[in-house]
Amino acid sequence: MQFKKTRIAPTPSGFLHLGNIYSFSLTAALAEKTGATILLRIDDLDRDRVNKDYIQDIFDTLNFMEIPWHEGPKNLNEFEREYSQMQRMSLYEEAIAQLASFDALFACNCSRSQIRLSSADDIYPGTCRHKNLSLNAKDACLRLKSDERLGLSVKTLTSGTHRALLPAAMKDFVVQKKDGYPAYQLASLIDDMHFGVDLIVRGQDLWNSTLAQLYLSQKLEIAEFQQATFHHHSLVAEKTGIKLSKSAGDTSVRYLRQYGLKPADIYSRIGRMLGFNHPVDNWQQLAALAIK
Repeated sequence: MQFKKTRIAPTPSGFLHLGNIYSFSLTAALAEKTGATILLRIDDLDRDRVNKDYIQDIFDTLNFMEIPWHEGPKNLNEFEREYSQMQRMSLYEEAIAQLASFDALFACNCSRSQIRLSSADDIYPGTCRHKNLSLNAKDACLRLKSDERLGLSVKTLTSGTHRALLPAAMKDFVVQKKDGYPAYQLASLIDDMHFGVDLIVRGQDLWNSTLAQLYLSQKLEIAEFQQATFHHHSLVAEKTGIKLSKSAGDTSVRYLRQYGLKPADIYSRIGRMLGFNHPVDNWQQLAALAIK
């Protein structure tokens, strides 16, 4: 299979960790295997959590681990000047306006604690669906009406096409946050189409996000996204079985570098965490063991 473009899409809400490196290694290997170029897309719309140290860490870590990319910013200044998601706000706003014109949105002023109190499984119970709040209401997010049971087709790299429906966990999912910025599902979809991405590599934990974005692409009539191919990889977990996160500082590449570890040491550590018995010195070897 041949593709035009894939992407590495970190969120600068913490320092990159071993799970990120595993995902980026697979992305680089699949790009090389399928002839795709790699876009570096940094998702910086969570304005409360983003800071420049985390953005700089992305460049430092990718360069240190020798993971390539062909398109996108090469440094912090170029990112802020040309590639920040803030530069694409008009695209997100156009998508929101289109959904509004289709009567596909409703405003919701529920807090997360209110949703938890009224839903044992944290699934949104539809509290604001019939309140008829203005889409411009203060302190309200915008949710996508998910009445229709649209059939979703997920084209995967290794196991054919999967048929699915929007899961209950994604019922009436948020497309615009209370702060006015687009939510991840909408921004990721719009960005991938803006840059011409046709191969999307992400963790198994984002399967529901893939379904939500495919659902949204039907609502927005974006046929190109429905033709994209996905690869959902396994997650790197700690010995306890808990997946790695940016809050676990001792699994960040920055932390390990400070203790003198070299790239080969870090790749070897990821390989051991994944249960590989063969030596792993670089992203090529790591990906070769993971992609059969």
